Amino acid sequence: MYSQVNYKEPAPIMNKENPFESMMERFDTAANKLGLDEGIYNYLKSPVKQVITSVPIIMDDGSIDVFEGYRVIHNDILGPSKGGIRYAPDVSLDEMKALAAWMTWKCAIVNIPFGGAKGGIKCDPAKLSLHELERLTRRFTANLLDVFGPERDIPAPDMNTNEQTMAWIMDTYSMHSKRTVTGVVTGKPMILGGSQGRREATGRGVMIVSTAALQKLGIKSNDAVAVVQGFGNVGSVAAQLLYEQGVKVIGLSDVNGAIYNSKGFNLPEVIDYVEKNKSLAKFPNAEVISNEELLELECDLLVPAAKEDQIRSKNAGRLKCKIIAEGANGPTTAKADPILQEKGILVIPDILANAGGVTVSYFEWVQDRMGFFWTLNRVNTRLERMMHEAFVNVYKTAAKYDVPLRIGAYILAIDKVARTLKIRGIYA
Repeated sequence: MYSQVNYKEPAPIMNKENPFESMMERFDTAANKLGLDEGIYNYLKSPVKQVITSVPIIMDDGSIDVFEGYRVIHNDILGPSKGGIRYAPDVSLDEMKALAAWMTWKCAIVNIPFGGAKGGIKCDPAKLSLHELERLTRRFTANLLDVFGPERDIPAPDMNTNEQTMAWIMDTYSMHSKRTVTGVVTGKPMILGGSQGRREATGRGVMIVSTAALQKLGIKSNDAVAVVQGFGNVGSVAAQLLYEQGVKVIGLSDVNGAIYNSKGFNLPEVIDYVEKNKSLAKFPNAEVISNEELLELECDLLVPAAKEDQIRSKNAGRLKCKIIAEGANGPTTAKADPILQEKGILVIPDILANAGGVTVSYFEWVQDRMGFFWTLNRVNTRLERMMHEAFVNVYKTAAKYDVPLRIGAYILAIDKVARTLKIRGIYA
């Protein structure tokens, strides 16, 4: 039914910042601006649950291998926790803690009733067969039956996981529940209760907030120039939708390298080429450049939609964009933030810019629970409304506290979760 994913081992990042420390630095700044009560600060900075589990499976050759799996639930004050599951060799507990916290703030910003979670398995999926990946996924799910649930914790696809992975999780959970439970995961195949527009949702959200930011700076979409780093699900969709809005996209990249065309790319042609050749490499009528050169191209809008820690203190000062819309999670390090602020670059933070994915995941969860499914137009219309409202709210909060959008987003999210916590109280 589904073919195996073409997994790629991520390139190592030298001198990578600790993602949890990077998140906490922004959290501390926002908490100080809010004058957050010390007790609530201590409550919100700590995950409510951290699970480390051994995942033994029988390999295709009959041997036994044991992998390490994680699930971190940062917060469930607003509702069931929500977050992706990734398979990668560099998965770590600190990374899961940071990503789970980001999910808490992301859900609060777009005003959906979820808390934040993240999970993963430390493995190299490129070295595992489809059957080994299925056994790994099912055993991981079985180990977390007391954690997962449509009213408790709802996984979704992330790095190196996909619709098929979610189908395995849903089926394993359903077998143990003795009934079909479609709402236990999102990002499922349509035939199993997935939602229209889910695959494009993150990239569409990036486009929505990017065009809103361009308007704030008085730049018309037809006059705007953009660069998109990363041509996976998020980057390719964002680039295509920006192109449809009239934005000229002059720089693109994928795992094999970057390309540049001063006259702008015809995105339908690029997407067709990548579908046939599986890479941007050797795309005709394009100049091959380095990833560093791509990020430093002069443009109105830069969309880092690849991996974390791409914009750092070492290269932030050389950027020549007016707006950064963070399609990826954590593409900008905390040390780069003040440099970008000093340069006057408007940064739309990841917890806002890429929240389209979790928003449509929420739509999928709602549709599963109702047993009634929406048209693509209804999904996209509601996504546009919610993302635009979130951008306006973050912009107003940042202006109120005289801080960058990133800190404004954290303030908005932390304040909502903290007020909810005060009303609910602490059970003791």
